[in-house]
Amino acid sequence: MPFRYRLQKVLDFRIRKKEEQLQVVQKAQQAVFEAEENIRKNNEEIEATKTNMRKADPMMYETYDKYLIHLWEKAEQLEQIRIEAQRILDLEKAKLVKLEQAVKVLEKHKEKNREAYIAEEKAAELKQYSELGVTRYFHQNLERQEEEEKEILKQLEQLEAGL
Repeated sequence: MPFRYRLQKVLDFRIRKKEEQLQVVQKAQQAVFEAEENIRKNNEEIEATKTNMRKADPMMYETYDKYLIHLWEKAEQLEQIRIEAQRILDLEKAKLVKLEQAVKVLEKHKEKNREAYIAEEKAAELKQYSELGVTRYFHQNLERQEEEEKEILKQLEQLEAGL
């Protein structure tokens, strides 16, 4: 009979939960990447605005200043969004680590059970071979004894015939 792990459904459930959590982590990682990309774009826009301000008409300086202030405020907001996304990512990664540990525990338990099952099977097989060997030994002993008895009977018959 092949090996059957009695907690296989639990192991499958934990593996499925781990894979779902991995997808959540990937989405959180994507959110962090998007937040960093938004920050990068905002910084590029700030630099472009500074460069354009140097070339612009002095009457436009006030407008440029207001726009730069707006971009800096936006940069602060984007940084807060990135920090929050990073915090969520860290939490989701911690959950993933716990789920991975739970799966590893069951996989180790399954492996130990498999090894015990294999050892049991080998012991049963050895016992069966041992029993076969013992039975065979007794049969061979009986045959030898019968042959020896036949030899003794032949010798007795020859002695009786010789008398």
